[in-house]
Amino acid sequence: MIYPTEILAVAKRVLWFEEPEEALSNPRRFLAYLMTYGAWEEVLNAKRYFADRDFQAVLEEPPAGVFDIRSWTYWNRVYQRDVVPPLPERNIPEQN
Repeated sequence: MIYPTEILAVAKRVLWFEEPEEALSNPRRFLAYLMTYGAWEEVLNAKRYFADRDFQAVLEEPPAGVFDIRSWTYWNRVYQRDVVPPLPERNIPEQN
């Protein structure tokens, strides 16, 4: 898929540890990182390519280990969720 230059630049900064095209191949994960580490200008840029429902979908099924409490609370309030749920957690299976 061909992505616009400006969104590739955002992906490169917020998911610095992988190629931008790889980051954008999983939009929910990309948006979660953006919502946590992105500057406001980067969020506004991404909103040209992603709808509010995409951002809200991240809050409904968030990837564990990405959000910090400040970002999690902020975005839940932005989308007027009545109750801010606990941060998503990673489930590490017990070893026998």
